Amino acid sequence: MENNDLHHYKSAKFIKSITSIKEAPAENLSEVLFVGKSNVGKSSLINALTNNKKLAYTSSNPGHTRLLNYFLIDNSFYFVDAPGYGFSAQKDKDYAFYGNMIESYFENNPNLKCVIFLLDSRRIPNEDDILFYNFIKSTQYPYLIVMTKCDKLNMSMKSKIKNNLKNTLNIDNFNEIILCSVNDKKSLLELKNRINQYIN
Repeated sequence: MENNDLHHYKSAKFIKSITSIKEAPAENLSEVLFVGKSNVGKSSLINALTNNKKLAYTSSNPGHTRLLNYFLIDNSFYFVDAPGYGFSAQKDKDYAFYGNMIESYFENNPNLKCVIFLLDSRRIPNEDDILFYNFIKSTQYPYLIVMTKCDKLNMSMKSKIKNNLKNTLNIDNFNEIILCSVNDKKSLLELKNRINQYIN
């Protein structure tokens, strides 16, 4: 009989929120960082991968997540939900706070095994997306690009997504890109398997 639960992890629980890597949980466990523009669907994706709609708080208001939130997955590693970038139009106090927190997280973090960089499949990557993508590449950490909200895309739309990524992010190798939807178990399973490869 087919197992319909393979696409999500068995257990997940919130551990703590931090503003600095110095406040990270003491346990020396691997970490998977979820990052992307405000309202791109980071929290919803984490909830889908853990089969818990109430684990990571979701909001229709951009910029709701303001801290790095740690979730213990299967008692073996962490999902880290980062604040969404781009919620401030100008480089004001919020923007600077976000930049300093993210840079400190990436600096000399041996526990970080993979960055899940989320982009909205319905939007063309903008300047904020391009800047953050280039920042991720400069850190040398492994990363996956996950295009969210792909549940209603036909072949033409999927081809358009790849062209958008090629033209804006200069991506030619699409092996590091997953077209995903919280409503599509197959894409969730693909993402879960890719995450497990980095963790293991």
